[in-house]
Formats: sequence, C-alpha cells, structure tokens
Amino acid sequence: MREYNITQDVSDRYSLRGRVFTKIRDDILSGRYKDNEELKEARIGKELGVSRTPVREALRQLELEGLVRIVPNRGAFVTAISAKDVRDIYMIRSRLEGLAARWACEHISKDQLETMEENVYLAEFHAGKGHMEQMAELDNQFHHTLYDACNSKMLRHLLIDYHEYLLRVRKKALSTIDRGTASNKEHRAIMEAIRAGNADLAERLASEHMKNAYANMVKFGLYDVYDNTDGT
Repeated sequence: MREYNITQDVSDRYSLRGRVFTKIRDDILSGRYKDNEELKEARIGKELGVSRTPVREALRQLELEGLVRIVPNRGAFVTAISAKDVRDIYMIRSRLEGLAARWACEHISKDQLETMEENVYLAEFHAGKGHMEQMAELDNQFHHTLYDACNSKMLRHLLIDYHEYLLRVRKKALSTIDRGTASNKEHRAIMEAIRAGNADLAERLASEHMKNAYANMVKFGLYDVYDNTDGT
C-alpha cells in the first residue's frame, strides 16, 4: 500500500485533525473503505504519518456525521448510508440547488458562465463518444461551478457536503448514456435560465434536476449499493 504523506498532500490551511478527518472522510465516500469495514487507528495513523490521537479525534467527528460507528471495546466501523438517507439527501439538495441557481442569476461572473457553457458543450461531445467517466467528472464540475456562482460560502459548503456524500451512487446513476445525456440537457436548460437572469425558472429547473436524478436511481435500483435496513 502506498504511504500517503498528509503533511505534503493536503493544504496547510487545515489543522492536523482537520486534514486527517478530510482524508478519512474522502476515503469512505469514495468507496475505498467498504461498509462495515473496521477503521484501525494504528494502521491509518501509519499510512498518514501521524499519531493515533488525531485519527481517534477524526473518527469521533465522523461518528457525529453518521459515517462511522464506534463500538466500545471493539473499534470504529464504516456506517452504510441507507436508502432513506439517499432519498432525504436528494430531496434536501433539490431545494438547496434551486436556491443556488436563483442566487447565481444575480451573482454569476462572466468567467463562471463561460465555464458552464464550455462544460455543457464538452459533455455533449463525450456523450456522443460514450465516454461515461468524463461525463461523470463534467457533472461534478458543473455543480461546483453553480455552487461557486451562488456567492454564498454557507450554501456552497452545504451543497458540496451533500454532493460528496453521494459520490458512489452518483457515479452509478450517470453510468448509462441515456441518463448522462438527459442530465446534460438539464444542465443546459439551467445554464440558459441563469444566463437569461430568469431566477424563477433557474430555481425550478435546478430543483427538478435533482428530483429527476433521484427518480432515475429508483427506476434502475441504483441505490441498492447501500444498506437498506429502514424498510423503504
């Protein structure tokens, strides 16, 4: 296993605990650590080049986020995101993304709008080639540009967190060319509404975009990678 020097690979603007927390969190959300896998403090500390103390503190913080379950006298384990969690996050995102699109109509810069337009054109090109990995990456970039354009660090922070929580399931959701193409058409419509300064339309389209993404997962059962213990 390649050793990861966290003091070199992560910005110094974060505290040591914050850097450890971010790295473990990213590894959970990316799927590097599997559901119910034990997170061993000593192993993680050695890999990151830190003592067990910041690892222990990060795991406690991750428990508060619901990504880790700490069992006394046994250890820390990755907690699965349930189907209900996925649904709840998409419904929350539908409201917040709509608000971001509304505010972007007021605050988007010329460079940000050009970035959105380029993103849509590139996604159309890759859709025609069947390049699904590139389309998934462009999907990420479109939403991050929208979050930057809303000009609210608080809203941006919330949306990035929710966006990252669904990293694994979103990759599956965009794995079909039909949904990837439909998603990019929705991006185009959102971008055009923002460019026209139509805040009501931009908000509605961005909200519908999230609901459509969730409906696609339900249609194809793409959220079954998560634990479904809530009976939904």
